[in-house]
Amino acid sequence: MTLGTPNTYIELLTNFPPRPITAESELLATQKVIDSLIDKGELTPDEQDYLNVLGTLVYEYEERHKLIPDIHGVELLKVLIDEFSLRQKDLVSIFQTESIVSEILSGQRNLTVNHIQQLANFFHISPATFFESK
Repeated sequence: MTLGTPNTYIELLTNFPPRPITAESELLATQKVIDSLIDKGELTPDEQDYLNVLGTLVYEYEERHKLIPDIHGVELLKVLIDEFSLRQKDLVSIFQTESIVSEILSGQRNLTVNHIQQLANFFHISPATFFESK
């Protein structure tokens, strides 16, 4: 930690002190701070540490208060497309054509192992997330 630089860890803690999240309004406030850090792009080590603390608090709250459905396969792909504001043509590098993307999203065609590996690389997630957990 370098003193005197903007956004030192102590300043971050002072501006929005992390506390266990006990209500939806606190979750939303914490998520807003997380989003502002993520939107910033390149983070300092202090900002990354602070983001990790906030992320842990959000995770703990969601584990206690929300049932997150287990989504996988094409449903996961649809959520990722929506989350990243992508269009079908953005995935042509993985599927070769927009028509194949469309067929997969409509259930007319299945994801292949190659598709899953490329999607995992594209979205920076584990390929295992595309498979149903039991």
